[in-house]
Amino acid sequence: MSNIALIFAGGSGKRMNTVSKPKQFLELRGKPIIIYTLELFDNHPMIDGIVISCIEKWIPYLEKLIKKFCISKVKAIVPGGDTGQDSIYNGLETAKDLFTMDCSILIHDGVRPLINEKTITDNVESVLNYGSCITCIPATETFIVCNLEGLIDIPSRKDSLIARAPQSFLLQDILSAHRRAQSEGRHDFIDSCSMMNYYGYKLHTIVGPVENIKITTPTDFFIFRALVDVHENQQIFGF
Repeated sequence: MSNIALIFAGGSGKRMNTVSKPKQFLELRGKPIIIYTLELFDNHPMIDGIVISCIEKWIPYLEKLIKKFCISKVKAIVPGGDTGQDSIYNGLETAKDLFTMDCSILIHDGVRPLINEKTITDNVESVLNYGSCITCIPATETFIVCNLEGLIDIPSRKDSLIARAPQSFLLQDILSAHRRAQSEGRHDFIDSCSMMNYYGYKLHTIVGPVENIKITTPTDFFIFRALVDVHENQQIFGF
């Protein structure tokens, strides 16, 4: 069974306050965020191919970056959609044409460059064993569930996780859910696990690294830069 990474990079970077480039193309030490992310999957021995969903007018620029940084496993780059959900759907339809429907597909944000090899391995193995994998981190603060009238519940923190990415499934399952959402005119699912839960699929979770943040704001970028420094120091000085 093949293991495919679907990287969606369709965001415009409004919360990052970027003017010249979308956030996924912002650089740290001469390397764009999207390349940090792609390298993780490109270098992983269990990943057989990569599909990228990107802002259409930025596809030629991304193609140049992929060539410059020697990313070898990208099989297709497709235009993104109006929403993150639509961008993922476009990538899934392309993956269907390139690979078999029984492959596993790891859906990941292009601006989430701080996962590690173990997280990818755990996702692949979880899909093989359970049919799905939602990468999470433990909840460190209290969640309050509320509606328009106010507070209705406070879940136990010890029983709560925060969903991040990758979110991984059998291609046939996640594509079926997306097609159902399309037929119902639903384009507002916040992420893949929300959609799969809504349509009744059982979801398996793993705990990934806490530093697996999504770089959405300037503060996130500063954290990313600091964590890259830490990782480099660990490699250089062995601590």
